[in-house]
Amino acid sequence: MKDVVRDSKRLSWLLRHGAGDQGLAMTADGWAAIDDVCALLELDRPALDRAVQHNDKNRLQVDGQRIRACQGHSLQGMPVTREALENSWRRVRPAGPLWHGTTQAAYEGIKAHGLLPGRRTHVHLAPSKDSKVGKRSAVEVLLRIDPGELDVFEAPNGVLLTRQVPADAIVWGDAVHRVGWSGR
Repeated sequence: MKDVVRDSKRLSWLLRHGAGDQGLAMTADGWAAIDDVCALLELDRPALDRAVQHNDKNRLQVDGQRIRACQGHSLQGMPVTREALENSWRRVRPAGPLWHGTTQAAYEGIKAHGLLPGRRTHVHLAPSKDSKVGKRSAVEVLLRIDPGELDVFEAPNGVLLTRQVPADAIVWGDAVHRVGWSGR
């Protein structure tokens, strides 16, 4: 199982962050040829399939002879674009609040500027407090988001994404501190 976890992490890194630096041809919505990925990572197809199947965060998606990361792409150095990713996801209109976990250190900056994607294409959100998708590790503060007029997209693995969350869409009185949320 160690090999499967290692291979899954290597695939996720390549398809989310490293394709540009590694010279991997990729479409604007994140798809790459499985043969190219296997050659670059020195994996055989059965090892790739095991890594995809056992990825605990369902970050990877296979369609025939191509593979991609569902979400979480770096903005710099990757051939993906926000527009192409959004066109490949499902647009949703959440009926209730969304959630974002962060650290205490980031809290004041978020209060001033809202949630920004930083080096990523989008901000990750979760559909509920106890969701298994859309979470960050080491969460100290859980923020409630009023989706209101936000453009929200759902990736194939259930993670909700938006380009940014303005500070006035965050329900500040509902911030929960030191919740110990884990996962990503």
